[in-house]
Amino acid sequence: MANAKSAHMTKTGTPARPRRNFYGRIHGKTLRPSQKEYLDQDLQALSPGAVAFDANPERRPLDLKSRFGGKPVWLEIGFGGGEHMVHQAGQNPDVAIIGCEPFINGVAMLLGKIRTARVDNLAVYPGDVRDLFDVLPDASIARAFLLYPDPWPKKRHHRRRFVTPEYLLPLSRVLRPGAEFRVATDISDYVRQTLEQVPRHGFDWLADGPRDWREPWKDWQSTRYEKKALREGRVPCYLTFRKQ
Repeated sequence: MANAKSAHMTKTGTPARPRRNFYGRIHGKTLRPSQKEYLDQDLQALSPGAVAFDANPERRPLDLKSRFGGKPVWLEIGFGGGEHMVHQAGQNPDVAIIGCEPFINGVAMLLGKIRTARVDNLAVYPGDVRDLFDVLPDASIARAFLLYPDPWPKKRHHRRRFVTPEYLLPLSRVLRPGAEFRVATDISDYVRQTLEQVPRHGFDWLADGPRDWREPWKDWQSTRYEKKALREGRVPCYLTFRKQ
């Protein structure tokens, strides 16, 4: 996504929400009545906190301890249809997971899965992860996932990828020392850029041999994007990093 522009100022003279360009999709096909119901009835209660900037004009840090009762907090960046996020929530009830996704159709799909699975350790931010980074406290996230991000295949669009300083610098800030950062992609050039950029921002790549990036994690839940990649003959790659 594009570079951030200068921030506004609040009445008190403190920086408010930065003006940012956003190039991804926000809306897709017309939502079904049930999906509209999920958004109307469930989304607000699943907010990770005061990340609605109209209510938080000075970008005060979220109080994650009060919101999640002191549980370790994980972050999934771009959860797609929510398959992996709901699976992880069910397998890890002692962890809280924040999912960030600007594509409203994906948000509606996730809310439906949450109702079905009846998991209660999830929070949802339906917007740009950079805005969420603005209000996450330093060293507050214990694990982060970036699964099948938008590949932006054209070279001139590579600056829009997540694995660039605009995203990796704030990610590094909010991750705890020793936190795990998992990246899954089926795009070989995205793997190249990930391996070039992520270690430059305070991460170690955890790999001793080919199995460490060719085989998924033991607690992996395949997503719709991975299944599409496999159908089309692309090979997934699973990269694990640790915050230094």
